[in-house]
Amino acid sequence: MPRAHRDVSPLELFFDLVFVLAIGRLTHHLVDHLSWLGAAETLVALIAVCGVWTFTSFEITLLDIDRGATRIVAIAVMGLGLFMNAGITHAFAENPWLFVVPMLLALVGPGCYAAATAPNPDLRGHFVRVLVWFAMSTPLWVIGAAVSPEKRIWWWGAAAVIDLLGTWTAHPTPGRSTRTERLSFDVDHMLERMRLFLIILLGETVLTLGGVLAEHTPDTLTLLVAVGAFLALVCLWAIYFGRAEHAVMSHVATTADPLRSVHRGMNVIYGVLAGLVVFAAGIDLVLAHVHDGRAGAGGVLVLAGPALYLLSQAVYFRLETGRSGLARSVGVVALAVAAAVAFWLPPAAVIAVLVLILVLLTVHLAGPRRAEGAVSG
Repeated sequence: MPRAHRDVSPLELFFDLVFVLAIGRLTHHLVDHLSWLGAAETLVALIAVCGVWTFTSFEITLLDIDRGATRIVAIAVMGLGLFMNAGITHAFAENPWLFVVPMLLALVGPGCYAAATAPNPDLRGHFVRVLVWFAMSTPLWVIGAAVSPEKRIWWWGAAAVIDLLGTWTAHPTPGRSTRTERLSFDVDHMLERMRLFLIILLGETVLTLGGVLAEHTPDTLTLLVAVGAFLALVCLWAIYFGRAEHAVMSHVATTADPLRSVHRGMNVIYGVLAGLVVFAAGIDLVLAHVHDGRAGAGGVLVLAGPALYLLSQAVYFRLETGRSGLARSVGVVALAVAAAVAFWLPPAAVIAVLVLILVLLTVHLAGPRRAEGAVSG
């Protein structure tokens, strides 16, 4: 089926910037609630935020952002997303409604619009099935907001699992599923959307690093640790925006079902965003305790975040290109091993290990192509 292509519009970029606020809010929540419960709360909020971005981005690409009604939907979700992201701070405390009401409106409202106005029966059927999944999770979000904060994580956790499974499986219902090969879709446009969103996420992580650095006395050790964190971010950027990206683009250009490739990529964004949030929280904690004898939980997070980021990409490249992702897998293992002992290491040593692993991986992936290229990336 022919695929029309258009450039990413300024409105779509404006839309993406609203969700940048979520990184800072999620990072602060994890830092301020440094426990297993706090980590679970951060994960639930992240699934909700990422779910709104992925669903809306997918919908406005399917329905065409150049349509006036679709533009109105994007602007409405952008406004709702602003309040939702701001509400993360108190979502698990005294004011859950500021978070959950905009989130549900941003999902259910556009879903109803798409189910009623999509240009062909296949698309309308898809969005009807999406609404069925929303109908299962919405009561759990509402009940969770109504109960005490101590019980909220259980209701919202169940709702987040339903929403996540729906996204990952493309919202099937008994006897019916979405046939992606039958849908006309601007695949190149959506790939560019994801590419630009990743750049924005990395950029916001840099800003988070700068904000944390501004809060601490700029002595020599603090500056060295901050420089190391910045180098690590540069490596995370280079690890994706190099040959790996070209391999994915080449695969999508030749596959018989490019929409499935886009769907997988949108699923991977959850892991990438989680990795960046964990990394940003770790940097915040490491810089706050840079003169301590051991890095503590911050040291674990600062290594676990990039490991999650790399693991998400390795899985995607394996599924899409058939490459083993050996280099990334080795990087994930190295970071995981280092994270296991990082709690007891000095903060500067943790950053040094992080930079060493990522620089070696970046150099390897940028090196000459091997004859057995399928096992390198």
